[in-house]
Amino acid sequence: MKARLALAALALGVSVAAPAAARSPQESDAPVLIRWPDPASVRAEATRLPLFAQEMERAREDVDAAIRAGVHVPVPRDPGGGATHEQHKRNYKAIQDAGFLYRLTGEARYAEFARRMLLAYADLYPGLGPHPAAANQRPGRLFWQSLNDSVWLVHAAQGYDAIRQTLSEDDRRTIEGKVFRPMATFLSKGSPEVFDRIHNHATWANAAVGLSGYVLRDPDLVEKALLGLDKSGNSGILRQLDLLFSPDGYYAEGPYYQRYALLPFVLFAQAVEENDPQRRIFAHRDGVLLKAVHAAIQMTYQGHFFPINDAMPDKSLRTEELYAGVAIAYARTRDPGLLSIAQMQGRTILTAAGFAVARDLAAGRARPFPFRSILLRDGPEGERGALAVLRSGAGPDDQVVVAKNTAQGMGHGHFDKLNWLLYDNGNAIVTDYGAARFLNVEAKQGGRYLPENESWAKQTIAHNSLVVDETSHFGGEVERAEAHAPRQIHFEGEGDTRVSTAEMVGAYPDVRFRRSLVQLRVEGFSSPLVLDLLRVEGGAAHQYDLPLHFAGHIIETGFPLQSNPASRPVLGTANGYQHIWVDAIGAPTTADAFVTWINDGRFYTYRMLPAAGSQVILAESGANDPSFNLRREPMLIQRVRGSEDATFVSLLEPHGAYDPSAETTVGSRSRIGGLRHHRDAAADLVEIDLPGARTLVIAIADDPSPAAAHSVTFQGRPLAWRGHVGRFDIVRDATTDQDGMSMP
Repeated sequence: MKARLALAALALGVSVAAPAAARSPQESDAPVLIRWPDPASVRAEATRLPLFAQEMERAREDVDAAIRAGVHVPVPRDPGGGATHEQHKRNYKAIQDAGFLYRLTGEARYAEFARRMLLAYADLYPGLGPHPAAANQRPGRLFWQSLNDSVWLVHAAQGYDAIRQTLSEDDRRTIEGKVFRPMATFLSKGSPEVFDRIHNHATWANAAVGLSGYVLRDPDLVEKALLGLDKSGNSGILRQLDLLFSPDGYYAEGPYYQRYALLPFVLFAQAVEENDPQRRIFAHRDGVLLKAVHAAIQMTYQGHFFPINDAMPDKSLRTEELYAGVAIAYARTRDPGLLSIAQMQGRTILTAAGFAVARDLAAGRARPFPFRSILLRDGPEGERGALAVLRSGAGPDDQVVVAKNTAQGMGHGHFDKLNWLLYDNGNAIVTDYGAARFLNVEAKQGGRYLPENESWAKQTIAHNSLVVDETSHFGGEVERAEAHAPRQIHFEGEGDTRVSTAEMVGAYPDVRFRRSLVQLRVEGFSSPLVLDLLRVEGGAAHQYDLPLHFAGHIIETGFPLQSNPASRPVLGTANGYQHIWVDAIGAPTTADAFVTWINDGRFYTYRMLPAAGSQVILAESGANDPSFNLRREPMLIQRVRGSEDATFVSLLEPHGAYDPSAETTVGSRSRIGGLRHHRDAAADLVEIDLPGARTLVIAIADDPSPAAAHSVTFQGRPLAWRGHVGRFDIVRDATTDQDGMSMP
């Protein structure tokens, strides 16, 4: 490492003018964290590299505004979203960007501004104790939780590294002795319960301390960041790469936190690669970090992350973490698909990696990112379930079915085993609430997770999964949930019949349930049908609820409803049921069990096969919410009482179009003529009556073995197939009542 640091200037190829007041630059003081593009190349090529030029201009505007406003380093007082919280966030970004602009332009004023800002922190930081607004997290000093202190240090370390070469010995001694070293000590030895965790808070702390270690020329800090405080390898960033990611690059806490954790991972890995290339960190675990960047992109629809677990539904690829992730991954792989993502983002980073993205994008080297159906296994060995993504095509509006068959996801996980989501026509149709939180909105409890995150968003009834006896999976206990994971039984992501099947045991005592989601491309239908088959074995009589949370306005129900127009009763008293208003209840039959809603000009009919005596409840979230913390969103609940076993069969059909400008409506009624279910000794068969005297039969065997042969007699006709799922397209001749059968 020491030799690498000593040769940094030669390796980086930096050639910039030092500020007039600075000491003479020394090679040993050259930047060590980031590889920079040659400033002469930046100046020469700026006009033909609009992405990089725009990024520089954006940074200039922000930093120039900060320079005009003057250095402001307030005593910390506020929680997330408050004035002092937001000012310290602006400051770390200004320090970073000022350092970057100095490296790219050689303008001394940027280095001078970063110097003055850091010296102001050197005056403030030594006198700080625990943050006064700390709550249920480890308190920071600059911020209400130490996580944000780590974020500050990650950014400030990069800015300081960029200007360190220009500073006097006294200034360096002051800044390092009063800011970077004490912050690194506080986040490591001073916070072992955070630093040595396997968790995103630890990722940020490890990266902050590791980056500081390189800048301070302190190999001990780097080793602790990589291997944990005792350097045993039982914690630290390498251990987190081993335990938090699956072999496919899926992150344990889900897509939202994968996005958040990627930034410290890739920034620190970039620094390790620059200083200690023999560690081959980007090759660690078969390149799992680069896989994680690709997996994060795959877990999006129209650029927005699937909002599972504690997630904000509006988070997208247009975010700082993925600007860096895409650029750094591209610098390592030259994958042209990543260029199309950068083009969609319209952003990059002000480093050699970002310069390469802008250069190759301008050269026309981008290719469409290969969005596809994909199975992302969960767990360090890929043994703890999976996230199954079924895409009907690679287009931005093509339908996507997401089967959430993953493990709990630690404290940010929700109790929603075998949950699912649907995107179609550019919209979320079958939805997930995500987190109950207004991030950094001070008026909403300082931007923290709200109480309703526990009482509603995490509870099973808030998701599209089975609820037994009005209690959540694992009794809502994280430790119990961590001990059990679903089993992904089958995945088939190509062809006209795309399937995910998974099974859950342990969510409730003596209850086992299996769910198959089948995406069916059918001739004559503009978007695939989605078949949902959920079979539960209870061992005793139970109440089973199967909710569906959807986005849209109800157009029609096929069955009579007992509505509550004058008052809105609440469905229950606990486990999320206390937050559900009951709008209407019906008792449908197999002939009329459907609900149709409209979303963005397309109709959706959800057809069910109700058991005898079952109910359908139409409801809305938001009850018992005096502070208006919850969004008001519709749902329907299929309810079966007093059964030991139950099978829920549902079919979702997109259809028709409504044009409000032309005032035209086409195909607002479902085209499905009927839905039937038959249980054989070892298989489920679902009949779907289609237009044109066609019937589609989907056979799902209990045995998922790909080579297993299955045969049943169905309505006097032998059906045979191999593997987990068979599809039979039957065409009836209306004049002769004969039928033909094909197996595509």
